[in-house]
Amino acid sequence: MTDESHKGSLLVIFLTVFIDLLGFGLVLPLLPAYAEYYLAESTNAGMQLGLLMASFSAMQFIFAPFWGKLSDRFGRRPIIMVGLGGSVVFYTLFGMATSISDNPSLTMTLLYLSRIGAGIFGATISTAQAYIADTTTPVKRAKGMALIGMAFGAGFTFGPLLGMVALTGDDAPSAWPGYIAAGLSLVALLLAFKKLPESRTETSEAAGHKIFDVQGLKQALAIPSIGLILVSVFVCIFSFANFETTLSLLIKGSSKHLDHSPFQFSYSQICGTYAFIGIMLSLVQGGIVRRMAGKRSDASLAMTGAVLEIIGFAIMIAAIEKTSSGLLFLALGIVVTGFSFMQPSLNAMLSRRSDPARQGTIMGVGQSVSSLARIAGSGIGIPLLTLQLNMPYYVAVALMLLGVLLIATASRRGKDFAVDATVSQAGELTEA
Repeated sequence: MTDESHKGSLLVIFLTVFIDLLGFGLVLPLLPAYAEYYLAESTNAGMQLGLLMASFSAMQFIFAPFWGKLSDRFGRRPIIMVGLGGSVVFYTLFGMATSISDNPSLTMTLLYLSRIGAGIFGATISTAQAYIADTTTPVKRAKGMALIGMAFGAGFTFGPLLGMVALTGDDAPSAWPGYIAAGLSLVALLLAFKKLPESRTETSEAAGHKIFDVQGLKQALAIPSIGLILVSVFVCIFSFANFETTLSLLIKGSSKHLDHSPFQFSYSQICGTYAFIGIMLSLVQGGIVRRMAGKRSDASLAMTGAVLEIIGFAIMIAAIEKTSSGLLFLALGIVVTGFSFMQPSLNAMLSRRSDPARQGTIMGVGQSVSSLARIAGSGIGIPLLTLQLNMPYYVAVALMLLGVLLIATASRRGKDFAVDATVSQAGELTEA
């Protein structure tokens, strides 16, 4: 491929992923509130909704290596198209589920199927990353991979905004978000079919990997402070997933499963709230964190993020107790800002302290830890919410206090890999 064709391919893969993620951003804020609407009062809603929300991340964790291996064998393009086709089917199923109002049991079954299927086929996002690796040089790879992050950020911002437009009535769940999400995935599928060339060559790196690399974990833990960073990553992602999956239920109010919910947001207002979160993520990561990276240490930025999250979750608890929407949005802004500081800084610490020869393996372990944290946070948050409205955020405060201690300890105990190597070489010269 020429440089121009590479640029064209990157643009197409960005648009393909972005259009598909618009549908993801449209459905995600509404899913727990929709599902709660159909659950009977006698049902253990916390466990049911927790499993529903965790199922998507669990399927992605399990199936990403499977799709990667298939793409190594059959090519990136067909696997990306299979993933988009699956999204069309299962977002349509989500729309069908919410249009069956006279059979709540069937609706819940279809919602589970739609979420599990969306997770299985959504796991092909790792194949899109492999596509970018195929079409970029090592020097430009980081910029190429940033396109996936941009697509996620844009999809998470504009998807909920689209939901606000799609929802004309808020008395009961609407099927339109599911059908619109399916239509967007169909557009992405047609775009990939017409414009996306195959990228895999004989020299392409393998995209397939293990579900969890135990040997890679042992290699990672052999490096000083890496274990502390991995636990910090788990704590950070768990707390944010716990917050993210409980928010729509918290602010929906008028619930038969949540006692004394202080807020009464409509479905369109829920979408607007998530759009606010997406905008904040984009502004802080793109406008503040990028400018500060390099001027302050990764540990300092991660510590700043952890402290901000503690403050944000504490304000969120106060917002619930005082029934204050103003305090709620202040809390959301601070939590999102803290996460924007903490998550990329921890990944940077993990990368800088890894042996370059083992960096892919160790970063893969970090990604697996993030996935497990997302599964656990999504599955546990809602059951905590049904026990007591404040409980998920008290847990988040406690975990982030632990995170501060972990980051502080990791910053003192370990050094960047290059520094360790220099010290080691100096010692060998002294002995000689």
